[in-house]
Amino acid sequence: MEVSYEHIARLELMDALKNIGSEEELNEFKDLIANYFAEKAQKAIDKLWDEGVIDEETIEKWGAEHLRKPYGYASSRS
Repeated sequence: MEVSYEHIARLELMDALKNIGSEEELNEFKDLIANYFAEKAQKAIDKLWDEGVIDEETIEKWGAEHLRKPYGYASSRS
């Protein structure tokens, strides 16, 4: 039987959320989750850098990209 880590993670998160009793604690929890994923992203980028897959020029290109998807809000308001 295959383990569903997504299911286990959902259960763990739901259990953790039961202990949040204030807006301050909710904000701390959200920061904790955001920092966790930011750290994972930074480690992945560092690995790509160390392997020579990306360099300073690549990062400069990323900074100039416009990746937001237009949702057509203005055109659908007629």
